Amino acid sequence: MNSSLMLRRFFTLNATSSSSSSCCASLKPISKKKQLVFLGSPQVSAAVLDDLLSASTTPDSIFEVAAIVTQPPSARNRGRKVMPSPVAQHALDRGFPSDLIFTPEKAGEEIFLSSLRALQPELCITAAYGNILPRKFLKIPPMGLLVTFIIWGTVNIHPSLLPLYRGAAPVQRALQDGVKETGVSVAFTIRALDAGPVIACERVEVDDQIKAPNLLALLFSRGMTIGRSKLLIHELPSIFDGSAKVKARPQDDSKASLAPKITPEESWLSFDQEASILHNKGWPGTRAKVVVIDNKNGEHKVLELKIISSRVCGQSSIQLKEADDIQFIKDTLVVPCSGSTSLEVLEVQLPGKNVISSAAFWNGLRGQRLKILR
Repeated sequence: MNSSLMLRRFFTLNATSSSSSSCCASLKPISKKKQLVFLGSPQVSAAVLDDLLSASTTPDSIFEVAAIVTQPPSARNRGRKVMPSPVAQHALDRGFPSDLIFTPEKAGEEIFLSSLRALQPELCITAAYGNILPRKFLKIPPMGLLVTFIIWGTVNIHPSLLPLYRGAAPVQRALQDGVKETGVSVAFTIRALDAGPVIACERVEVDDQIKAPNLLALLFSRGMTIGRSKLLIHELPSIFDGSAKVKARPQDDSKASLAPKITPEESWLSFDQEASILHNKGWPGTRAKVVVIDNKNGEHKVLELKIISSRVCGQSSIQLKEADDIQFIKDTLVVPCSGSTSLEVLEVQLPGKNVISSAAFWNGLRGQRLKILR
C-alpha cells in the first residue's frame, strides 16, 4: 500500500462499510454542547482551529469541535514527503481524535457525507478549506431563510471586506491593487461564490511593506480576534440561536469584485512597469529573469530568481552606469523600472535553493555584473 493511501486511511473516517462509520460516531460521548465542524487546510487555518479548540474548552463554552475536515495528505517540501495538512497535524498535536479528522478528496464523497451526518453538526465553519462545498454538504447543518436567501448552516471566514475580492486570492489581489485598507469578513455560505450575508467584519490598514502571507495570517487572526474580544467566537451564540440571520447584512452585488487564483504566468515581473506595481504583487513565487555578465570574458548567463521581499526605492532616480544595470546599494539589489522608479529587492531564491538575502546573493556573484532581461 502506498504511503499516501495509508495516511488517508489514518486520517479519514473511511470505513469499508457505512455501518462502521456510524459506529464510530455513535461511540462519541453524548454532549449538551452545540456540535461544530471545522473545515480548513493551510497554516493560517490551523491558527483559527487553535482558537476554536481553546474556546471550546472554557467552562462557559456552548460548543465543541465535533470533527475536522481538511485536505488529504500530500507531498510537500523539498523532500516531497507525504504529510498531513497543517490543520490535520495541528489537530493531532493537540490530541484531537484521529478518527474524527476527515480528509476527503472531494466534499461530495458519500462515505464522508454519511459520517458527517451521523455527527449531526449544528454549524460548520470554513477557513481556507480549499474544496468546493456541494449542496448536499451544505444541507447537513440546519438551515433557515433570510429574505430571498437560503441560509445554510455554514459560516466562512473570508480575508476581505466583502463584497470586495470574492474568490481564491483576495489578499494577493488586494496587494496587487495597492489598497490602503482591507479586512476580514464572517459571512454565511450560500451557493454563489463568497456572496452570503455578512455577519461581522473588521477593517485592517495595509502596511506598504507587508508580504501576502503575513497579511493573510493577520486577517485570519483578526477574524478570530477584535480588540480584546473574539470576533467569530463572540458571534457564535447569535449564529447558533438564529439571531445572526436577522442582523446579517446582504451583500451589494453591484459593488462586488473578483479575486481569481493567481496563474503561473502572472508571477513573472516585467521591469517595463513602475516599481510600485511590481512591489504590490507581493505574493510568494514572484519571479524575474536577470543576466549575469562575467567581466573577464564577457560571457552572459540568464538566471531565474524568485523575488521573496522587496520595497519601492525612496529615491526618485538612481544614477546608472549603463542602462538596465542592477546595482547593489545598502544591502539591497536596486532594479531600474519604468518611470524613473526603482525596486529594492531584499531577499531572493534561486531554483532548488534556500531563501537568501540580497547581500549574500551579491557576494556569490564574485564581482560579476547584473542586468535586467527585457
